[in-house]
Amino acid sequence: MATIEDKEFGTIVVRRSSRASHIRISVAPNGTLRASLPIYAPLFSLKRMLSSSREQIRSLLESQRPVYDFHQGMQIGKSHTLIARAAAGSVTRIYRHKQQIIAELANSDTLETDAVQKEIREVAMQALRIEAKSYLPKRLAYLASQLDCRYERVRFSHASGRWGSCSSSGTISLNIALMKLPHELIDYVIIHELCHTKQMNHSTEFWKLVASEDPHYKLHRASLKSHTPTI
Repeated sequence: MATIEDKEFGTIVVRRSSRASHIRISVAPNGTLRASLPIYAPLFSLKRMLSSSREQIRSLLESQRPVYDFHQGMQIGKSHTLIARAAAGSVTRIYRHKQQIIAELANSDTLETDAVQKEIREVAMQALRIEAKSYLPKRLAYLASQLDCRYERVRFSHASGRWGSCSSSGTISLNIALMKLPHELIDYVIIHELCHTKQMNHSTEFWKLVASEDPHYKLHRASLKSHTPTI
């Protein structure tokens, strides 16, 4: 995996893919740019695209910039709560303690301070990952037994654009942001991905399999659209 430096956009991660037919620019969950190139595309073609498409790339970055709204008493995931209080010293600290995410605010810092919001997000992601690793594998195993589906392994991610995925090798990826959802929507996402172990498509047979375990999947699929995996 290579990187290039751009004077405006900073470090850009470059991946080459045999499936790529053209250069594609996207935004990673941490807000940085990444580029997917065809195997034999020269790097100068990416640099040329960056130079000629700066306005479009700025718009892309702005449209996918995380909107933070962490506030006092906010529930994060299923079992964590955000608590803000004055710091005893002169340094702001954000940390997780048991089932709380504690923001000790010093000097002029407030919960609305951008740097504080970003740091809370990092700790919130740690909390969600802990919750996800505790809850999701057991739920996945249970629903797999109900559907008589087999998978090779489960991995956790934070892909800002998708809740889960299933590879052709049977690896199921689940987004840690699932822990923000109601339980019935978590189940819908897991069932959806498990069904891909039998049907790697969205055919009529696939949806029949989903419906066999989740008769209200259409309602759940529609409800999911009102949520975002962005943390």
